[in-house]
Formats: sequence, structure tokens, C-alpha cells
Amino acid sequence: MGLSLIAARRVQQFRRNRRAWCALWIFLAFFLFSLAAELIANDKPLVVSYNGSFYFPVTKSYPETAFGGEFETEADYRDPVVAKLINDKGWMLWPPIRYSYQTINYNLAVPAPSRPTTENWLGTDDQGRDVLARLIYGFRISILFGLTLTIFGSIIGVAVGAIAGYTGGTFDLLSQRFMEIWSGMPMLYLLIIMSSVITPGFFPLLGLMLLFSWMTLVDVVRAEFLKARNLDYIRAARALGLSTPAIIFKHALPNAMVATISMMPFVVTGSVTTLTSLDFLGFGMPPGSPSLGELLSQGKNNLQAPWLGITAFLSLAVMLSLFTFIGEGVRDAFDPRKIFKE
Repeated sequence: MGLSLIAARRVQQFRRNRRAWCALWIFLAFFLFSLAAELIANDKPLVVSYNGSFYFPVTKSYPETAFGGEFETEADYRDPVVAKLINDKGWMLWPPIRYSYQTINYNLAVPAPSRPTTENWLGTDDQGRDVLARLIYGFRISILFGLTLTIFGSIIGVAVGAIAGYTGGTFDLLSQRFMEIWSGMPMLYLLIIMSSVITPGFFPLLGLMLLFSWMTLVDVVRAEFLKARNLDYIRAARALGLSTPAIIFKHALPNAMVATISMMPFVVTGSVTTLTSLDFLGFGMPPGSPSLGELLSQGKNNLQAPWLGITAFLSLAVMLSLFTFIGEGVRDAFDPRKIFKE
């Protein structure tokens, strides 16, 4: 089933924006690359061949005794003794980066943080952990967090805006007064206070930020529904006896989604920025988690190691710029003055 005429014109208009089109493909490449982080940066080999049998340490834990060792605990494949036991009767296939985000390099020639080398391509942080590995894992967490928060926040915001705009009356009045009060609260300070009370984590932090992020799209959707509810096709649908949910979802909502989709890339940018700010202040993800904000904080605390600050700045600048370029392309693609311009 092909695209409709309007949808095809929107896709064509988006592709005409070379900056947005290239930014989309670059972002998808980075995102897919980060999704395979365990296969790219890991302190465990991808495949181990020992005594004619194959093992996959990335997906399953094996005790040291499985490779002729003495301990029942999980094998440390970076241990020279374990590595010799395996290499004497087989081989190991390592990922390109032999460090995970929490792996500490105990064989540094200089005190941590160490400068970039052939072993640690972007150097190490002040705890001896590989910066590139933490950057890959941190990029994935930031993107997944931003996308998840945007999706759930948009669902709530669109629902509230649609009901308030279509029904009007008391619900619209109460929702607007509530939003005025709720949006007047210092969001960052409240998140810091609640993060210090609740155990930090991906989902608890997501729930806390969802308390505020849903308001971003309410005004846009409400304005579209206030305009649409008095149009002739809505009145005709109401006169034909269609139920209120059917009118909202089948007739009014598709028009309101144009403005909503145009704003989503910018909402993702705001979500990622908020998470980075909380991590930078130490109220975000749990300690030790890979985080761009934590890397930025390390750059501030270790001015003698400029590679930390430069890596964090460039990664954030590139990521947020890509989102901005994509958002501009989506906004232009949904602009009727441009998609119908010959």
C-alpha cells in the first residue's frame, strides 16, 4: 500500500532539505552503532574456542573452571592466567574495544586520567575507565531515554490537549489553570529534590521527568482542536451521529498531529538536555552508569585532561545538532506553504 499524495509530498520535501536528510542518516548510523555496544566495546570476548567447544561470554557467564582454572567464579578473560589457559587450547575473538563502560584499566603507564593511546583511543577518565566505551554506552542511554520520554510524554500531552480543546468548558478551564500552576514550579530543582529521595535509575528518573514533560505539546494540540471543532466537517460528523471519541480520533486528531510531529525532534532534544544536566549535577543515573553528563562533569573537574571535556562537548554538540537539523526538516516537510509549492 503506497503513500498518499500529501504524505509523498512531505517525504519529498524532507529529502529536498539535504541538511536534514543527511542528519537523519547520520543519526540512524550512530544510533544503530550504539545499540550494538556490547559487540563493539566489551571486556569479554565475543567467541571463545576452547578444547573444541565454542563459548559466547557476551551472552552467558562461564566459570573459570570451564577453561581449566581453579575458581568457580566467572572467568576474567583479561586476566593473563585465564587468557593463557584459553589460548593454549583454543582462541578468543575480541570486540574492537576491549573495555566495557565499567572496566578499569589497571595497566596504565601514567596515573588516571590518561591521555589517548592506541589501547584507549579517547583516553581514560579519572577512574581509569575507557572514555570511548563509556561514550558509546552513554550515547545509547541518552537516545533511548529521550525517545522514550518523548513518546510517553506526547501520548499524555496529546490526550489532555485533545480533550481540553474539543470539549472546552470546565475541563478546559481547570486543565489550563493546573498547567499554569504546575509549569510555574522550578522543574530542575524539583527533579533534584525527588532524585535525592528516590533511588536513581532509568525508569524512576523517566517517571519523574514525565511529570513535567507531558505539558510541552498540550497547548499546540489544544489550539488545533479549538480551531477544528467549529469547522464544517466536524459539525457534519457530529450531525451524522458519530461519537465524540470517533470524531476526535478519526477527524480532528490527524490534523493536530501535523504540529505535534513537527515539534517532536525538538522535544527529544530537550529531554536529552535535561538528562545531561541532571547527570552533570550528580542527580541523574546511578553512580557508575555511562552518562554524557557525568563525562562532562569529569571534564570540568579534570582541566588537566582536556580530552574529557572535548569528547563530551563534541558528542553533545553533534547529537543535539542532528536533532535540530532533523526537526527543521520535519517542520518544513509539514508546512503546507512549501509542500504544495511547485
